[in-house]
Amino acid sequence: MKTRFYAGAAALALTAGMAQADGHLFVAPGEGAFNWGSFEEFAASNDLSGQTLSIFGPWRGDDQALAESIFAYFSEATGADVTYASSETYEQQIVIDTEAGSPPNIAILPQPGLIGNLVSKGFVAPLGDETESWLADNYAAGSSWVGLGTFAGADGNDALYAFPYKIDVKSLVWYSPENFEDAGYEVPTTMEDLKALTDQIVADGGTPWCIGLGSGGATGWPATDWVEEMMLRTQPAEVYDAWVANEIPFTDERVVAAIDEFGAFARNDAYVSGGAGAVASTDFRDSPDGIFSSPPQCYMHRQASFIPTFFPEGTELGLDADFFYFPSYESKGLGNPVLGAGTLAFITQDSDASRAFIDFLKTPIAHELWMSQSGFLTPLKSANTDLYGNDALKKQGQILLDATTFRFDGSDLMPAGVGAGSFWTGMVDYAGGKSAADVAAEIQSSWDGLK
Repeated sequence: MKTRFYAGAAALALTAGMAQADGHLFVAPGEGAFNWGSFEEFAASNDLSGQTLSIFGPWRGDDQALAESIFAYFSEATGADVTYASSETYEQQIVIDTEAGSPPNIAILPQPGLIGNLVSKGFVAPLGDETESWLADNYAAGSSWVGLGTFAGADGNDALYAFPYKIDVKSLVWYSPENFEDAGYEVPTTMEDLKALTDQIVADGGTPWCIGLGSGGATGWPATDWVEEMMLRTQPAEVYDAWVANEIPFTDERVVAAIDEFGAFARNDAYVSGGAGAVASTDFRDSPDGIFSSPPQCYMHRQASFIPTFFPEGTELGLDADFFYFPSYESKGLGNPVLGAGTLAFITQDSDASRAFIDFLKTPIAHELWMSQSGFLTPLKSANTDLYGNDALKKQGQILLDATTFRFDGSDLMPAGVGAGSFWTGMVDYAGGKSAADVAAEIQSSWDGLK
């Protein structure tokens, strides 16, 4: 899954045993600018002494330590004994555990499609109307998050089954502030401005974009993000939803047009470092390097929040590199859509502790404590954004808060044979010169063949 790749987690063996929160709290309750009132109110309403809460999730290594640092506060507030486990093959493991009748109380996954499959088999408990209303009212673009966590149950009826928690933003354009300042360029705030800037850079003798699709066996996936971004910026979110659900085909003129919107950037020799012919063969990890060369080989690079991992050693965010929101068309009136990913928590073994944990995720403190560390973004409107661990996270968090629509990475919602197969290879073919209509027809044919 592409979402797993973004997480950048190394392949680790099954976490030995069940890692248990030991009660150590990295910030003492009452200290700092955290919303301790929400912690105290939650604690007063939830006495779970003697109960156990088992959590299974995708986080290992440093991410596991961060997650467990938050679970410790749930244990402190409730008296519950919290255990956490993960696996290198966590997607397969959760299926095995649920089908065997030995699931954890709470599972947390970054794959909505997999969650939907578990829901359809009756392995997940609905979260209820109150939680649905809470998400709609308390998360920015609340209806988007309700939609993300809503699935058809074993009875065929739609209900909220999963709670989005810990989000990743992909709608970012990276650049060098020094390069922009030297050239007299301003950060664009609309797609119209972005296209005008692209042309201005060419007129000034520069190259506006660095784009690379290379990724070993996953070559092509960066282009799927581009197409998903363009779908959200040229069509209402409902059209995007219908597309990723195969309710409208890849061959629909709106999808073909979104592919060509990507091509307007990637297939123009003047727009791309190395020319259009280099796009498919350039490794995505190397592609932003041109921003940092002198003189710059490119000025902009569209990529998700993880890409600084591959910037040259010593690059300082905010000084050597910065980002702005990949803007929407002012003329189309579609607001500020944000493409991203993230994890969703859901109940696979119902209990008082399970329900309390979902309620814990509604508290500002459950967000602020992770925000203050690293790798965590939230659309919770009541969280104190000043607590983000650095300025980059704070800016990305603000992009989430300003979003009018959030949509999950579309290829991760499609069947693997398409979203992690023909869509990838089709984008490589498109970058190589094949028409959008022909590529779309081939992708759709592969999807039809899965039926």
